[in-house]
Amino acid sequence: MDKIEFYVEPVPCSTQPIYYDGSRCIGCNRCVSVCQCDILMPAKEKGQTPVVMYPGECYYCGACVMVCPQPGAIRLEHPLMNQAKFVPVKE
Repeated sequence: MDKIEFYVEPVPCSTQPIYYDGSRCIGCNRCVSVCQCDILMPAKEKGQTPVVMYPGECYYCGACVMVCPQPGAIRLEHPLMNQAKFVPVKE
């Protein structure tokens, strides 16, 4: 049986939903395995932060942040439009 290799490159996008702190991430790849959208890929080298391949496909569910064993290693940042807060109009 022949070995098949696939090559992918990160897709550029105006949003960056997931930020990794390289000093805190231990490269366990739990976030990669739990991602419902399959936007994360394990790093080429063991112990490195995963690669966000398809940032525009993120659901912002937060599963990657919740499964991470290192507090603060992953930060999920919602788009500005989703961060808006509505203030009631005073009459």
